[in-house]
Amino acid sequence: MLDRYLRPDFILDTYSEVTPEFCREHGITALICDIDNTLVTYDDPLPTEPVLNWHRALKDAGIPISFVSNNEPERVLTFAAPLGVPAFAKCGKPSKRGVRAAIGAMGSDPRGTVFLGDQLLTDVMSAKRFGLRAIVVPPIKDKMTALFRVKRAIERPFMKKYLREKSGGTGS
Repeated sequence: MLDRYLRPDFILDTYSEVTPEFCREHGITALICDIDNTLVTYDDPLPTEPVLNWHRALKDAGIPISFVSNNEPERVLTFAAPLGVPAFAKCGKPSKRGVRAAIGAMGSDPRGTVFLGDQLLTDVMSAKRFGLRAIVVPPIKDKMTALFRVKRAIERPFMKKYLREKSGGTGS
């Protein structure tokens, strides 16, 4: 049962693989993104040049982006400001509240909206609880707090299983 809420639809190596071509190929018309460890490290207060270029390419292709984060409003709004995209902080992921707000702000169709994040227990679960597809990428630089170590330990067997299935392997 938990598997259906934690199974990403796509496992990619980095956010930058979500290109306009990838979106067209998979019917993605809007993107909800986590920020920390998905697009940048916790230490990057603003979008990096690669993130700015990535956003510009998606925007030019007509694919809107919004941010849904569990982080503080100051962090999330400061990061989102240079991009001019809707951003929602302290969302309590895996709550559906932030996803609902992001879809409303973008005016997107949930059938074409995909959630991009680095955590199964927050990002993927938020997407799945709302009926969205999810893309997961490895964390850029994990926090080493006790909470994050526990979350990653819970996620590890699920990720191993999904990666085996993705590669067509059946071994352990």
